[in-house]
Amino acid sequence: MMQLPNQEKHFTFLRSAFALESPLKSNEQIKEWLAWQNSKTAVNINKIKFSELDLWHYNNNSLQHTSGKFFTIDGIHIDTNWGPNPSWEQPIINQPEIGYLGFITKEFEGILHFLMQAKIEPGNVNHVQLSPTLQATRSNYTQVHKGKKPLYLEYFQNATPEQILLDQLQSEQGARFLKKRNRNIIIKVDEEIALHDNFVWVTLGQLKNLMQHDNLVNMDTRTVLSGIPYGNFEPQVIDFFNYLGYKKETNNFEKAFLKSTLTNAGSLNTLDSITTFLTQLKSNFDLNIRQKPLKELKDWVFGESEIHHIENKYFKVIAVAVEIEGREVVKWSQPMIEPAQEGICAFVCKEINGLLHFAVQAKLECGNHDIIEFAPTVQCLTGNYRQTKEGALPFLDYIINAKPEQIVFNTLQSEEGGRFYHEQNRNMIVIAGDEIGNELPPNYIWMTLNQLSTFLKLNNYLNIQARSLIAAISFV
Repeated sequence: MMQLPNQEKHFTFLRSAFALESPLKSNEQIKEWLAWQNSKTAVNINKIKFSELDLWHYNNNSLQHTSGKFFTIDGIHIDTNWGPNPSWEQPIINQPEIGYLGFITKEFEGILHFLMQAKIEPGNVNHVQLSPTLQATRSNYTQVHKGKKPLYLEYFQNATPEQILLDQLQSEQGARFLKKRNRNIIIKVDEEIALHDNFVWVTLGQLKNLMQHDNLVNMDTRTVLSGIPYGNFEPQVIDFFNYLGYKKETNNFEKAFLKSTLTNAGSLNTLDSITTFLTQLKSNFDLNIRQKPLKELKDWVFGESEIHHIENKYFKVIAVAVEIEGREVVKWSQPMIEPAQEGICAFVCKEINGLLHFAVQAKLECGNHDIIEFAPTVQCLTGNYRQTKEGALPFLDYIINAKPEQIVFNTLQSEEGGRFYHEQNRNMIVIAGDEIGNELPPNYIWMTLNQLSTFLKLNNYLNIQARSLIAAISFV
């Protein structure tokens, strides 16, 4: 297989993004298939006491697995000169391993399809969601759990440079993980491969359509898809793409998204000025982390069955016993993070110089790999946004009060179900008019989708909440 030139690779992804149906399975058939996968698999998940965890124990001031692998729940003390709270303490997931989040792709009738897994995670609100072909930590795929190897692992371990369409290291949730990253990878094959019972081929357009529904496409799928490069094109080429993808119900928002993705002509800020904006913030703000015993964290209570904040805010650490048919290991127990409430993540967009721009927030989170990452315009996960004082967070009131005709995306999407228990957040994209000026609050900057895609290639610039929203953007 010859390595695809960049332009051909971009065309390949674009064709798949425009393919709202597949010759293999329709969208309705995929939803029916997911429901069938859910109904045929026995799942039993129960909260338990920490003392009932099998192979987990409190040792060296952390909750950890007896193997020393997988992850630990640590306590940390944070000092920073960012924001109104210069110091706090909290539990955090420490998982230094770099795992695989990977897709096998293959063309059917000239359209690139993604091999999706119907995967049940213990924290999923609805059990089965569409996940990447391979979703595995190093501890999983090296079989520390003494279970079976993940299916299709060998395709990624043996992938040649010519097969790789995307290969990035991207961050996880910065408020819950300590400097956690995963390898986001997409490979393309030409040969026939065995299709196992809980796998299905889906186009990129179908995946974006399925993201319009609550909790069908998991977080790991969304983070990988967000990194897909679509290239840079001349205006007449963009017009041609829009013509090819035109359907009666196509609206101007979708055409604006495509234009913002494929060109920077008319961008308010240059890539150099955006880089300087972020570099200056990273230079001005400090983030100092030191470990502290879980049982000694200020304002946190270590109980028999949960670790919670004294005001029952933010999140808590719980323990669960899990039984799921069809997994590499069918029975185990583990700690998990349970949120205090549903959150909200939203982008505000506005046309500037004839090109759609996104109001992007530079955000410091305690687990970030490099202090600050680009985040959505609004990101309220640990605090209750419904109880936030009016005007306290930029754009929050605007998002909450947005008119229906402004909202182009509005769904509940789950966080990663392997570590987070029943966590789902409202994901929104809102189009603004002249009521939002070009001047933004401190730590915010206007960026096009093309510019956001450029920073995605550089790794650890966009947080997982921003990537999740970008993945859902459709061009048709």
